[in-house]
Parts: sequence; C-alpha cells; structure tokens
Amino acid sequence: MIYCVEDDNSIRDLMLYTLSASGFEARGFPDSRRFWQALEEERPKLILLDIMLPGEDGIEILKKLRGREETGDIPVIMATAKGAEYDRVIGLDLGADDYLSKPFGMMELVARVRAVLRRSKPREEPAGDIGGVLRAGGLELDKNACVARAGGRRVELTRKEYRLLETFMENPGRAFTRDRLLEIVWGLDYAGETRTVDVHIGTLRTKLGPWGESIRTVRGVGYRMEADI
Repeated sequence: MIYCVEDDNSIRDLMLYTLSASGFEARGFPDSRRFWQALEEERPKLILLDIMLPGEDGIEILKKLRGREETGDIPVIMATAKGAEYDRVIGLDLGADDYLSKPFGMMELVARVRAVLRRSKPREEPAGDIGGVLRAGGLELDKNACVARAGGRRVELTRKEYRLLETFMENPGRAFTRDRLLEIVWGLDYAGETRTVDVHIGTLRTKLGPWGESIRTVRGVGYRMEADI
C-alpha cells in the first residue's frame, strides 16, 4: 500500500490512477488529519508527501514520522515546488528518501517509487555472515542490531545515515566520491543531486558529535573516514 498526501484533488487523483495502473495499491489524503487516521489502521510501504499542505505541512508530518519508532523507517518521497531547494534540503535533512519537483510526470513518479522501494528492501547477508560489530576510534556499529554508538552513547540515525556510516567504517581510510556514495547508499538508479550526499554527511557528523570529525572532506574528491579519531 502506498499513501499519497496531496491537497490538489486533480493531481492526487492522477497519481492514484497512475499508481493503480502500474500495479500498486494506493490511497490518497487531502490533509494530515485523514492521513494520520489511516496510518493508525494500516502501515504503508511508502508515503508520497506534498510539502505544501493546509494546516500541518509535509515537513511537520515528516518530522513526526521519523520521530516515531513504528513509522521511522517508512520510505518517504517528498513533492516540492520547482526550484525550492531549501525545502528539498530540509526534507533530506529530516530523512526523506527522495523528492519530486513539481510539475513532475507520472512515469517519473512511478520510476521513483519503484527505485525507493527497491532500495528499502533489507539487504540479505551472505550465508554464515552474522554481521558483527564494527569499531573505529570511539565509534561502534552493531550490524546485527543496526545500532550506532559514539563514545558509548547510542545515536539515532536515519536509514541513509546508517548506511553511510557503515560504508565508511567498513572501508577506513578509503576516499569515496559523492557519485560513488550515491550509488552505494541511494542506488544506481537514483536521479538526485550530489548535494544530497553533502546534506546527509553534515547531519551524520552533527549526530556523531566530536567523533563526526573522523569523516573528512577530501578536496576535489569526496569523503573518507579516519579510523584513529
């Protein structure tokens, strides 16, 4: 089930029709009140969320979704006005998985939905691989429990932040380009900008506190993690 929160009736109806024709189950809501009511009844696989909504806007809805344990990992695609970079950055900062700039085509919508759903599937561990614990300086990543700690303190990370940290800790000292990080964390079919990586690196560093300094910017390349911080 896909939930579509869009106050424009004609756009919402077209989105629901397109999703249905593409083989998805979908429900639409014109505002946050009816969306929250539906969420109590059924947990969707993905949420399409417009930022400009009457009453409670999309940013506030996203904050609440990411702040609740039962909804924190539901994939969210934000719909933003064309050129509204601030809204996109804020949405990505809060843990949105992707965004669509209005006006967008329905085939683009379906492609983004399919890509995000593919990326959201749990990764299968190789037979006999139980994950284990990664450590680098004061950082610890328990791959079995999907828990990160900095200086012994548990750190709440979004799915993308966790995947970035896991990538760095599995490859200490290795420099990654922004494009390569997009491929690893967001997927080969992600059509967003490399600015997305910068935003998530910034929030990850902040959450890790002093240990966030271990993620270094490599001028002209991208980022790497120094294990001795």
